[in-house]
Amino acid sequence: MSQSYQDLLDHLKSMETDVQKFYEKGQAAAGTRIRKGLSELKKKAQDMRNEIQQIKSERKDS
Repeated sequence: MSQSYQDLLDHLKSMETDVQKFYEKGQAAAGTRIRKGLSELKKKAQDMRNEIQQIKSERKDS
């Protein structure tokens, strides 16, 4: 498994507490943290997409 994928999973799991606080307890501040976390998750996902594309290109050139 790639490190990028593991980073995505770890980041998503780290947001679980805030998701529970927002949806179950109604804490607005947790919603702000979730939105920030999702923005970071999006960046990590884009980095992984770029990594995958680079690997595909390298394999094609070989």
